[in-house]
Parts: sequence; C-alpha cells; structure tokens
Amino acid sequence: MNGAVKPPLGLLAASAVGAALVLLPFGLTVFRAAEVGGARASRLLFRPLVGLLLINTLSLVAVSVVLAAILGTAIAWFVERTRLPGQRLWAVLAAVPLAIPSFTTSYAWVSISPALQDFAGAVLVVTCSYYPLVYLPVAAALRGMDPALEDAARALRCGPVACFFRIVLPQLRPALLGGMLLVTLNILTEFGAFALLRFRTFTTEIYVQFRASFDGAAGSLLAGVLILLCLLCLLAELRVRGRARYGRIGSGARRAFTPHELGRARLPVLGFFVVVTLVTVGVPLGTVLFWLAQPGAAAITPAEVSPALLTQATLASIGYGLGGAAVATLMALPIGFLATRYRGRSVTLIERTSYLTQGLPGIVIALALVFLTVHYLHILYQSALLMILAYGIQFLCLAVVGVRAAFAQSQPGLEEAARSLGLGPIAVAWRVMLPLAGPGLGAAAAMVFVSVTTELTATLLLAPIGTQTLATQIWADTSTLAFAAAAPYTALMMTISLLATWLLARRFGQSRVRLATVGASASGIA
Repeated sequence: MNGAVKPPLGLLAASAVGAALVLLPFGLTVFRAAEVGGARASRLLFRPLVGLLLINTLSLVAVSVVLAAILGTAIAWFVERTRLPGQRLWAVLAAVPLAIPSFTTSYAWVSISPALQDFAGAVLVVTCSYYPLVYLPVAAALRGMDPALEDAARALRCGPVACFFRIVLPQLRPALLGGMLLVTLNILTEFGAFALLRFRTFTTEIYVQFRASFDGAAGSLLAGVLILLCLLCLLAELRVRGRARYGRIGSGARRAFTPHELGRARLPVLGFFVVVTLVTVGVPLGTVLFWLAQPGAAAITPAEVSPALLTQATLASIGYGLGGAAVATLMALPIGFLATRYRGRSVTLIERTSYLTQGLPGIVIALALVFLTVHYLHILYQSALLMILAYGIQFLCLAVVGVRAAFAQSQPGLEEAARSLGLGPIAVAWRVMLPLAGPGLGAAAAMVFVSVTTELTATLLLAPIGTQTLATQIWADTSTLAFAAAAPYTALMMTISLLATWLLARRFGQSRVRLATVGASASGIA
C-alpha cells in the first residue's frame, strides 16, 4: 500500500461518486424530515403508533438476536470442534438459509398456518433466516483458533463446559458480536417477511405511510428513526467490542485441534441438526414443492399462474440483477483500488462511507430516490435506470468488499513492473490488473446479482409501471393468500439464488464465498 504518494485526483473523484450516492439517501431523508416542522414532527413522532413500532422492533431484535447467537454458535462448535458424522454436509446445510430469501421463508410458514402471523411467527422466520450470519463468522473463528489454551485448561482439569465459557467464548467475542450485529441490522431493515406476517415494524409502517400519503412526511420521519436505530447499533457494537484483539503471539507453528468425541451425545446432536435443517431448509423447500403440485383453486384465494407473466418476471429479475451487479461493481472498482493502494484520511473516509449502506434500509433508499425524481429529476421517475441505480447504492457495500479483496490479492509489484516497461495506465489495468483481479471481481458481481434478484422493498416502490419481478409477484400473490399461484415464482427465485450461490462457490471456492456473504458488513464495521 502506497502511503506516501497521494492518490490521483481522477481516482479520488471516481471513488467519491459512489460515496456521494451512498450519502444521498441520508441527506434527502434528513432534508425531507426537516421540512415537516417542529410541531407537526412532534405530533407524528410522539404518538402511540411509534411507541408500538418501537416496542415491536426492539423486542423482536432482542429475542431473535439471542436465539440466532445461541443457535449459530452451537452449530459452529459442533461442526468445528467435534467428530460430527457428516460434518461437511452439515456445514453446507447450515449456510443454505442465507440463499433463501426471508420473505420466502415467511411465505412457507404462513401458508402452513396463518396463526403464525404474530410475534412468535416473526421470531421463528428471522431466526431461521439469519442465524447463519452468526454461524459463519463463529465457525471461521473456531477454525483459526489456536487450541493451546484449551489444551492447557483441560490439563488443569477444566471440564468441557467450563472450558468453553472461560476459554473459547472470550476468543469468539469479535466474531460473535459481529454476527449478532449483522442479524440486528437485517431485522431492522427487513420488510417482506414482516409484511407477509402482518407484523408491524418501522419498515412496514414506512411503506404503509408512503402508499397512504404520497407526500411522505410521516414516512420520512419514521425513516429517520430507523436510520438512527441502525447507526446506534453500529456504535454499540464498536463500544462493546472495544479495541481488543485476539491472536496468537507465541513462536512456533499452530497445532492442529483434536476434535471432541460425542460419545452418547452423538444421536441427540444428530437429531438436533436434522431438526434445524428441516425447520430452516426443509419447510421452505417442501412448502414450495407442495404448492407446485396443487391447482390454483386449492389455495385460500384461487388464482392460476400465467406462463407469460412467469416468463416476464423471470427475465426482469435476471435483467435487473445483471444491471444492478454491473452498476455496483463499477462504482466499487475505484473505491476498492483506492483502499488497497493508498492511505490517508480521504481514502479512509470514502471507504467507510461506502460501508454505510449496510445500515441503510432499502425502503429508505427508495423513498429518497422517489422524492428526488418527483421534485427534481422527473424524467427518471419510475424508470428502469432509477431502479438499477437504487440497487447499485443498496448493495455497494457488498461489491466494495469483494472488489477490495480482489485488488488486495494482486501484487502491486507487477503493476509497477508493467509501468516501468512503458505501459500506460489503461494498458496496465487491462493487461495486468484485470486478469489478476478478475475472479474476485466476478465473485463480487455474482454476490450482488444474487442479492438483487431476491430484493423486494426497493423494487415495490421503484419498479416502472407494468414491470413485475419474481419477488414482487410473490408479494402480490401471497398478500392475497394465493399460495398456489405464488409457488412457481418462489421456486424459480429460489432456484436462481441457490444455483448462483452454488456456481459462485464452485468457481471461487466454497469457504471464501460463504465468508464473503457476511464479510461485507463485518469488514466495514471493523
């Protein structure tokens, strides 16, 4: 990394474009909320509805985060620290829920029993959907942990339980807190799952306010509260984690860990893994297969599937996915290169700004862009270009981490050698940098593609008139309880998501991709 040389102004300007687009929704939300006026803002914020939303959101976060932390840590420990039969299979299955959109999981459970449309159902859905965000970083931390301290504790007759809580758990603190933070942010920004569950949170109420009153005053104020909650979570995680670092400082090679024997606990542990897999993976997949085999009249609301609409929605999802991936990756290219090749306050500011999208709900981005285009850029209102731009902003964080990792793995010395041989900047980028960083850039674009094809919130607000994606059609059918009609769209979306994830893992390495899916925000928060 070149800390002495200042980055070129062109590179800084190109990087600042992405950072400015990230700050745009924040600025527009604050501007729109400030227009409301003190008296009206006080009436809108200090009312029973906001108190109910706050109680619902915070109670859901508290219960779900704790359950996800316990479940994710337990699964990670059994997979990484014991002789678990079928260890590799369970490791993969534990990460599969990340490839299943949360509103698809919600659709599956609601179609089984509408009685789950309450707090308990919301806890069940978000825990099943987001516990891998704790499992993946904790498993990685366990895999890289030096077992010397555990061996010493066992030599001092410290039992397995005491050893875990006194030796292992403190070393898992950064990974565990990071995973819990990711679960918290995802719950705060979730919309589709809660809308289908009829569970009121800030995101669902913002959408209702927008549809009921197009001026968006109340929605902007609620969006401001939601942004504040996300930022407070980021600050709280940094405060709790502190500046502690956990690493091995002794000399010598790290010893391999000897897995624990499960003994009599083998069958109960296997039963635990089977139950978790059935609940988190089996129910969504099984429910979709069940409704696929049913006629449209079998659902509560009879409706048939239109093959033409199914084809149109599939092509639209793929097209917008490719467009969003291209825009996010292009915006991330200068930021990733700047962050890996130069140092300085401006570099740090631009990079950290790009990570703010992790705490920025998609519905807030959409509302800000709606306000901008309605009042100042009407030509872009409800256009495909605007929706692709929204995807680029929303998933810029994911792209930046992937691009940054790709450039970090390419050696700067090769670029310097190429320049010394007379190659210009464009030739160096085309002939040296892109071939070296190409696989990583492809991985970044593929991760954004998967995220865009399953995105719902911004799509509902920004989609051009007459445009339907797989996600919005699932929303339309499940909102009317036409579960059989929603099944083909759900099956196609899950197939695209799972297939893209499998191809990504096969092409770029399974462990790298699994960690990249959660490393996007973890790297930014650090």
